[in-house]
Amino acid sequence: MVETDTLRATVADPSQGGEFRPEAAGKGWLILSRMKNVLAGVVLIAGLAFPATSRAVPQPGKPAPPIKVVSTSGQTITLANYRGYVLVLEFFATWCDGCNESLPHMISLNSRYNRQGLQILGLNPGVRGDTLGVVRRYIREKKINFPVALADTDLLLDYGVQPIPAFFVIDKKGNLVQKFVGFNPQIVEKMEATVKNLLSQ
Repeated sequence: MVETDTLRATVADPSQGGEFRPEAAGKGWLILSRMKNVLAGVVLIAGLAFPATSRAVPQPGKPAPPIKVVSTSGQTITLANYRGYVLVLEFFATWCDGCNESLPHMISLNSRYNRQGLQILGLNPGVRGDTLGVVRRYIREKKINFPVALADTDLLLDYGVQPIPAFFVIDKKGNLVQKFVGFNPQIVEKMEATVKNLLSQ
């Protein structure tokens, strides 16, 4: 299974502030391998209140759409925080089987390449019961080792995310390099190869 569109986000955790630093990020954090997971992703996007206006889908080689979110731990995160790092954005939901299947890979990827300059940011649309509290509990239970934030409709539209899981690989200069939708061994292999190549540059 492969692609379709792209996305962007903002989060609902106004209780705490602070600026995000990738090197000091605490623990925090999609993919479909069966048809029911594909349908679940489509339902997620269709259930969002998208405005009637359409937006251009981000293209590889072009600057990634701006991001301004608040992590589940209360840190403000922008795309500028990741300048000089290779960044992977993952749009996911706690109830998505495919997302749960991809999670061990993302945790492993972060563990193996974080010290070389890889950063991962999980983005949850916050629908179908995925409240801030539910997502925080999910992070603890799954021992997610990268930041996670709730993504608003604007962010989803900016990145053209549809369906989930969706992954966006961004280079050290903030340019979009590659998008993956779904989860299978081929995506795992291609994503890791792309990350390794970008880290070497």
